[in-house]
Amino acid sequence: MTRPIGIDLFAGAGGLSLGFEQAGFDMVAAVEIDPIHSAAHKFNFPRCATVCKSVIDVTGDELRKRAGIGRKDLDVVVGGAPCQGFSMMGKRALDDPRNQLVYHFVRIVLELNPKYFVFENVKGLTLGKHRRFLQEIIEAFAAGGYDVKVDYKVLNAADYGVPQDRRRLFLMGARAGLKLPDYPVPIGKTTVKDAIGDLPDAESLSALWERDWTKAKFGKSSSYAAVLRGKADDASDFSYRRKFDPSLLTSSALTEHTKLSRDRFAATAQGDVEPISRFKKLDPNGLCNTLRAGTASDRGAFTSPRPIHPVYPRVITVREAARLHSYPDWFRFHATKWHGFRQIGNSVPPMLARAVGSEIVKALGKKPSKPVELLELGDESLLSISMFDAASMFGVSRHVIPQRTRQDRNTPDLFEPEQEEMAA
Repeated sequence: MTRPIGIDLFAGAGGLSLGFEQAGFDMVAAVEIDPIHSAAHKFNFPRCATVCKSVIDVTGDELRKRAGIGRKDLDVVVGGAPCQGFSMMGKRALDDPRNQLVYHFVRIVLELNPKYFVFENVKGLTLGKHRRFLQEIIEAFAAGGYDVKVDYKVLNAADYGVPQDRRRLFLMGARAGLKLPDYPVPIGKTTVKDAIGDLPDAESLSALWERDWTKAKFGKSSSYAAVLRGKADDASDFSYRRKFDPSLLTSSALTEHTKLSRDRFAATAQGDVEPISRFKKLDPNGLCNTLRAGTASDRGAFTSPRPIHPVYPRVITVREAARLHSYPDWFRFHATKWHGFRQIGNSVPPMLARAVGSEIVKALGKKPSKPVELLELGDESLLSISMFDAASMFGVSRHVIPQRTRQDRNTPDLFEPEQEEMAA
C-alpha cells in the first residue's frame, strides 16, 4: 500500500517529521537552515531529503526535485515558521520583512499545491493584535485556493499523552473541494514518572562525564516508556522501525553543578521553583513545564532553563528531556547538551504531531499502514559534528547561524547562581 507523502518546512531535528511519519506519512523532504539541526535530521531520517537552506531561498520545484517525487500529488506540507506576530499600524503584517519566513511558508505551500497544510505556531498568535496577522495568513491561503479551518485551536501536548504542559497553535487547511480535517480528540495524561522513572541515574554512569552514551541497566518501564524504548508496540504508531541497541543510554551527557547548587536543588520541594536559578523541580506525579530552547550567541548564548530532576539534585539530561517530549530512545540528538536541548526545545512533541497528522490521514480517506522495513540510522559522526563541518557538508556558510562563544562543546555547564539567573 502506498503511504501518503509530506514535506516539513522549518524542520529542526524533526519533531513534526517524526509525528507525521508515526501518523502514516512518508516525509520525503525537510527544510532546515541550521546545519547542526540538519545533521541530526539526516541521522534520524535517512530516507528523507534534508535540505539545509533558508525557506527564503527554496522553491517548490526545487523541493520536488530534491525529494525525487517529480509532479506527484503531494499530500501535506507542515511547518512552524517563526514570526513577529503583527506589524506597525497601516502595514500588512504578512508584507513586513520581519515576518518574511511566514510569507515564504505560504508561498512554498502554494507552489507545492499539497492537498493539506498544517501551520504550527505559538499560542500568542491567537491573542490581541496578533490575531490580525493570523487572519492575514488565512486570507493568503484562501486567495491561493485553500479552505482553512477558521475555528483554529491551541492544542496542549499534555492532552495527547505527552508528559509536558506545552500549548501550540495549529492552523489547518485543505485544497478547495477537499474535506477539512478535524482537530484530534484528547487521549489522556502521562506523568513525569511514567516518562523517566525507568531511566538509571546518569550520574551513576561515569562514562557520561566524557561522552553522551553508555551501556546501562534500565528499571521497570511504564507502558509509555516501554514504547519509547522499543520494548512494546503502539498500535497508533505507523513509523518505520529503526535499528538501535536498547541497552544503550544515549543523549545523556552530564552537567557539572557546584555543591551550593546541588544543596539548593535537594532542598527544593517537588513541583516548586528553586528560588535562585528559577528552575522548576519536577513533580513525578505531574507534568513537566514547557521545555524551551536556549539562545544563540548573538542573544547571549544562554542555556535553556532545564528542570531539576524529581529525585536527584541535578538538572535533567537531554534524554530525560526527550522522554518528556515523547521522542523514542532510538532518536538521537547532537552530543553537545546546548545543541541537544535546543533541538528538543524548538520542536513539536512527536505524539502531539502524530495526533494532528492522524486527522489529516483520516481526511485523506487513507488507512495507515505499518512498514515492515527496518531502517538503519545515519552515521553517528552527524551527532558530534561541528558547525564548520556541518556547514561544509551541506554546502552553506558556517555563519548562517550565529555561533556560541561563551562555552565550547567540552566545557561543562557550571550553574553558578549568576549564570542560573541569566539562563532563566
